[in-house]
Amino acid sequence: MKRLEDRVAIITGGASGIGAASVRLFVAEGARVLIADMQEEKGRAIAAELGEAAAFRKVDVTREDDVKGAVDEAMSRWGRLDCMFNNAGFGGALGPIESTSVEDFDMTFDVLLKGVFLGIKHAAPAMKKRGSGSIVNTASVAGLQTGYAPHLYSVAKAAVIHLTRSVSLELGDSGIRVNCICPGVIATPLAAGRPEVTDSGLMKMRAALAQGQALGRIGDPEDIGRAAVWLASDESSFVTGHAMVVDGGAFAGRPWSKQADWITQKHEIRMYRPKGR
Repeated sequence: MKRLEDRVAIITGGASGIGAASVRLFVAEGARVLIADMQEEKGRAIAAELGEAAAFRKVDVTREDDVKGAVDEAMSRWGRLDCMFNNAGFGGALGPIESTSVEDFDMTFDVLLKGVFLGIKHAAPAMKKRGSGSIVNTASVAGLQTGYAPHLYSVAKAAVIHLTRSVSLELGDSGIRVNCICPGVIATPLAAGRPEVTDSGLMKMRAALAQGQALGRIGDPEDIGRAAVWLASDESSFVTGHAMVVDGGAFAGRPWSKQADWITQKHEIRMYRPKGR
């Protein structure tokens, strides 16, 4: 039996990148998926590709009516909601703090934090009716450690992690699990900083960043999608309030081969031992 057989999921930001990969993986595991995204052409193309197992709805995650409408449609179309994957995002405000505008601040937090809040808020009542459900939020290693991303992106993702943990303590009584995934560098247009980046552009990014990764490569969108499938399935039934790092070892530190000679003993450096030992 497939891991998500007969289950229903909403995936925000499901028309591209991590979201699109996740939509395909969820459907492959037996789920029916509502793709919630602003990118109508791409979203409808994926829904058409997947047939009756998927549908598209244009959703701006910063608008409460849009998010509520997506939950209402999933319930109306399929009669249940088992997983809400709050994945929609963007790079947010860039640059030094003194040049960051209030408008950019508001937009960053509206998409990256309020969008997650709204997804949780409106998924919870639908899941409570069944006494079960899995809410998965896309956070980032930038929410665990500064220096990986711009200021406000890092702060918003840290807030997503904290919101995940806090809400898990409330919704656990209703049988609802709440977790988040903290991706590292993933080969997506978001990571490349260009929405219309080409395949060759992504390949160049892969090559440029691979040597800084413990596993010798950056992530694929499917790496995060597989983590989301696991968190949506019964295989993770005892997991809640968890920030799952999926980053190929980047958060752990620099690859051994890139560390200083005295650490890796490239020049036969030996540990100092006091006399008599």
